[in-house]
Amino acid sequence: MALYEHVFLARQDVSAQQVDALVEQYKGVIESFGGKVGRVENWGLKSLTYRIKKNRKAHYALMDIDAPAAAIHEMERQMRINEDVLRYMTIAVEAHEEGPSAMMQKRDRDDRPRRDGDDRGPRREFGDRGPRRDFGDRPPRGDRPPREDRA
Repeated sequence: MALYEHVFLARQDVSAQQVDALVEQYKGVIESFGGKVGRVENWGLKSLTYRIKKNRKAHYALMDIDAPAAAIHEMERQMRINEDVLRYMTIAVEAHEEGPSAMMQKRDRDDRPRRDGDDRGPRREFGDRGPRRDFGDRPPRGDRPPREDRA
């Protein structure tokens, strides 16, 4: 049997319990063909990059599968029929990852830039354009006379 990682996206208006029911349904399909489902991760409701079938968000779920190809084909066939599944992707892998996936790992908060603007310096008030640029001791351009309002 081959090893697969399978991710699917469910509609935003289904509940988390319904997503778990979908996972159990497809787990049953895999097991009926003699396969096994290892790790199952629900990544939760996340924003989509673009709308898919009028949905701006989707529930993401990951499954690690050890099953024959016929089981994967049947699971994908049932996903195409189900209106709650927006997209799915199955990838054959050499070995399953140990531990949580990259989506479930916590990022170190010190590595990310601050969002409150603290590292950008003080905020300017509305309408404050700041001082005029100073060109130092650069001489005026010789091809035109200096303007009276800047002199």
